[in-house]
Amino acid sequence: MAAPSPFHGSKCTARSISLPTRLHPHSLRIEAELNKLKAWEASCSSIVAPPGAETIQVGLAGVMELYNYVQDIIHSPLTRQALLRHQQGKLVDEALDWSVTLLDACGTAKDMLSMTKEYVLILQSALRRKGGDSSNISSYISFRKKAKKDVTKCIGSLQKMESKLGSSPLLDLDHHLMVVIRLLREVSSITISTFRSLLQFFSMPGGRKMFGGSSLITKLVSMNSGKGEKILNELGSVDVAIHSLQEQLRGGGDGKVELGVVQRRLETLNVSVEGLEAGVDCIYRCQVQNRVSLLNLLTQ
Repeated sequence: MAAPSPFHGSKCTARSISLPTRLHPHSLRIEAELNKLKAWEASCSSIVAPPGAETIQVGLAGVMELYNYVQDIIHSPLTRQALLRHQQGKLVDEALDWSVTLLDACGTAKDMLSMTKEYVLILQSALRRKGGDSSNISSYISFRKKAKKDVTKCIGSLQKMESKLGSSPLLDLDHHLMVVIRLLREVSSITISTFRSLLQFFSMPGGRKMFGGSSLITKLVSMNSGKGEKILNELGSVDVAIHSLQEQLRGGGDGKVELGVVQRRLETLNVSVEGLEAGVDCIYRCQVQNRVSLLNLLTQ
């Protein structure tokens, strides 16, 4: 079973930015959250396998905490005046452009999680009633293939945004405004990294492609053998189990062992998706609130 969602008080992680305390009472907390998210980002990059749901939830919780602090800074009178004074709000427009891409990525993740949960529930029901029902298994596999294509497209959009972050120089800015803009860019950067990890959760290769024709038990044992490092997350584990069930049924076997493993791993995946949904919903609300705050700046 997946670990409980960390969105009941858990905090998390990013880059050293050295915010002056006079900028805002929460400045030290913001810096601490950024540095923790930086460490989380580095730990995700250091592992071979895409991160699992529990790891991603930690990142999402940290980003959510960070956005709460950012809201406080955006609402401070000093920040509002500085942002609007500089080149007629050009920096606000830049931040609004970033918010569109981030909202799109968040929306894509929400849709994928919702559809994954739907297909998992349908497949669970079919397997309980009919055993290795080929039509529902095929529908699930087709969905997984389409999801991988959507992931690739969305990650591409995030990478384009990431390449533009920091491209415009911070010239002729007072110290306060420079720190605020650096903060907004850092927050956008770590949000991109977190969304990338979330989207990569869906991009595991299919079981047959990874493991050839070895038995299901051998495949699942290999995931935690030797070096002790998992090479599959919750979705990848389901992919392997489903492909193995198909192979058994096509070969004339009863597939009882494989069916049991598929059912257990689908249950684990369902719990993991529910935890991720809670995190993404929180981030989406933070994104919308952040965009509204920026738009309000332009109307003042």
